[in-house]
Amino acid sequence: MNLTIARARKGGNANPRLLEDWAVIPAHQANGSTSPRTTVSAAPQQTWPQNKYGANMTIDNLKTPTVALGTWAWGDSGETGDGYFGSHLTRAGLEEVADKAHAAGFTLWDTAIVYGMGRSETVLGEVLKRYARSDYQLSTKFNPRIAGTSDDPVADMLEQSLANLGTDYIDLYWIHNPADVARWTPQLIPLLKSGKVKHVGVSNHNLSEIKLADQILGEAGFRVEAIQNHYSLLYRSSEHAGILDYCRNQGIAFFAYMVLEQGALTGKYSPENPLPEGSSRAKIYNGMLPQLKALTDKLASIGQSHGAAAPDVATAWAIAKGTTPIIGVTKPHYIDGLVRASSITLASDDIAELEALADAANVNTRGFWEQEM
Repeated sequence: MNLTIARARKGGNANPRLLEDWAVIPAHQANGSTSPRTTVSAAPQQTWPQNKYGANMTIDNLKTPTVALGTWAWGDSGETGDGYFGSHLTRAGLEEVADKAHAAGFTLWDTAIVYGMGRSETVLGEVLKRYARSDYQLSTKFNPRIAGTSDDPVADMLEQSLANLGTDYIDLYWIHNPADVARWTPQLIPLLKSGKVKHVGVSNHNLSEIKLADQILGEAGFRVEAIQNHYSLLYRSSEHAGILDYCRNQGIAFFAYMVLEQGALTGKYSPENPLPEGSSRAKIYNGMLPQLKALTDKLASIGQSHGAAAPDVATAWAIAKGTTPIIGVTKPHYIDGLVRASSITLASDDIAELEALADAANVNTRGFWEQEM
């Protein structure tokens, strides 16, 4: 076990500063909490064809959902001053969220070992025990910034994530940030060959780093299959840097995190009703709320014409841009919004007006953990 993570887990929830430094991303009819529990199945046995280098190659394509479910907030303790979101979550409440998501067909869950320093993975793993492993996909991440000093830090961190999640394999495993691409990317290859990791992606990488990672994996017969970056109406750096076009041309899935800017684009919050005091997101966004009113009003107006709400439209915008939004889900009714968002087709004029209003807001929501793209 990585010592940094072990100490954080032993002491409870991570220091909120750690959450800020290492966590990225800000993401169904309930069946009740009595669903039968199913033993997690082992990783499926796979026959790996070889490329011209004699290396094994991936044989199945990544199944990219319309929307992915985010669990960054699941790592919070919910106590004021001791978390990023200020979310008060219960096991029963999260099981209801999962049941509703499962019934609606949303099956890809995104987490990371640094979300609550293991808390998010552990809670998610416990909640998902109610389903067969083949019924959902797990997405989690290796973070170079907390890598240990063993001979194989990536494999070691993967083992801890597997234990936290209660599974034998990860569907989509990411390198969480671009620290030393040449060092860390090759260490994904044995994990792919072992079957403990089915697909790999990179997060918070710029275009040159994405290409380098893809080149390294390509020499072994694999490839970067997904990108996960901060992307919202307020923060379109991956679009401006050509990353979205690159993904489209190369057939790479782009997962967009912080699409709702941690609630600031939901229309729920205003100067009179700010984000939860004491949370880190309140410090970042509350001062921006007056500048966002015209945009959130327009989101609500478009939503009304579709029988939907402001956050549904912000999510539909991300889908319309060719991305898979990762939307944090902490309450059952959030799943209803994802169902609505998945069915909304936005007019090109609406997309253009939303982007113009976002530009006019003139705010910068780039996280301090993010590099310029």
